[in-house]
Amino acid sequence: MRGDLDPVFIPRLQERGHLGIKCGLENIHALLDGLGRPDANFPVILIAGTNGKGSTGAFLAHMLKAAGFVVGWTTSPHLVDVTERIWVDGDPIGEGALELLLGEAFDSEARAGINATYFELMITAALSAFRMTGVEVALVEVGLGGRWDATNATDPILTVLTSVGLDHQQYLGDTREAIAREKLCTARDGRPLVLGPGLDPEWIRPLLSNEPVLCPAPRLGPADIRWDHSRVEGRRVGLAGLHQLDNLATAFETIRQLRELGFPIPEEPLWEGAAATRWPGRLWAPPGLQSLWMDGAHNPDGARALADHALACGVRPHLFFGAMGDKDLAGVARELKRMRPLSVSFIQGDAPRYAKAAALQEAWDLEAPLFDLREAAYLLRAPAEAPRLVTGSLYLLGDLLRELGVRVS
Repeated sequence: MRGDLDPVFIPRLQERGHLGIKCGLENIHALLDGLGRPDANFPVILIAGTNGKGSTGAFLAHMLKAAGFVVGWTTSPHLVDVTERIWVDGDPIGEGALELLLGEAFDSEARAGINATYFELMITAALSAFRMTGVEVALVEVGLGGRWDATNATDPILTVLTSVGLDHQQYLGDTREAIAREKLCTARDGRPLVLGPGLDPEWIRPLLSNEPVLCPAPRLGPADIRWDHSRVEGRRVGLAGLHQLDNLATAFETIRQLRELGFPIPEEPLWEGAAATRWPGRLWAPPGLQSLWMDGAHNPDGARALADHALACGVRPHLFFGAMGDKDLAGVARELKRMRPLSVSFIQGDAPRYAKAAALQEAWDLEAPLFDLREAAYLLRAPAEAPRLVTGSLYLLGDLLRELGVRVS
């Protein structure tokens, strides 16, 4: 251990961001082989999908922990700190442990003579963390697509597909069918494939390149939908929005399939876990700030779910919007407009990927005030009576939380 010394490998990891996305599993297999295949020491559940995979993972992590299991969970992206990406038994990994594990990943990279991406190194560190801490089940969120995603180097006992929508078309294809085919490569022959309630098994079946056991999740209900939470048959659900009930239903079907595989999971603690579930950045109120909500809706499907929730609850917020320039800005704006916000303001971050003022104005067909991160943080610190909602990108939320000095873990 390096003790109190400044981290070395975490900064080296940040430098790998420029490598971007790479097709192929050779690197991740080399990294894991060099470390003795840490992923062979625990059962893996892969969670894929356009929207909902992080929330489904959050429900499962909290539910299984409440049921007495030692749970590992790796998710992306992070909001404020890279340690948020690796969660073990209820807490994010510490910086010292991440530094140690990344050091091992970089050593494996050097021995293999390869040049790994940020995501490949982080997945390697996460799987090594799960071995080191003796997790009893690992929840592994798929990054982009599925076929060539580093997480697909594992051998899952069960795969989850939450939803399929149009996002990352430049990598995955221009149709829902093409995107679904990429994501369905995470399924395995003869093993359960849990489908979110919005996915029709008859639509999925001809898109498969193998023969998993299809396990569609039935919807939950009836439900009492509130702005900041929901109730199902009197039981509290910690994440807000009708769409989160679909994610919870997916989690419950996953639990049912785990029971079929021999996991002794009692029923009652599962609802305790569902009530305790928190997932920062998903219709989430940052601590210490009045009437402020954040949601990382970054594609039309996510924006539609957010707008539907606001309409159902009769909430008209002051909307603050910022996004990456390569997203479907007009499609997201079209959905968010339906909530009839009291006002719209734009936020532009410092990174080159952020959409510029002209692109934001064109997408929304209006000239709204434009703030940088510092100006937006100043405005959002002030008290307000009406709800204020920041949305458009998880990266925007992370940058803004850093500016506000708010940690999420």
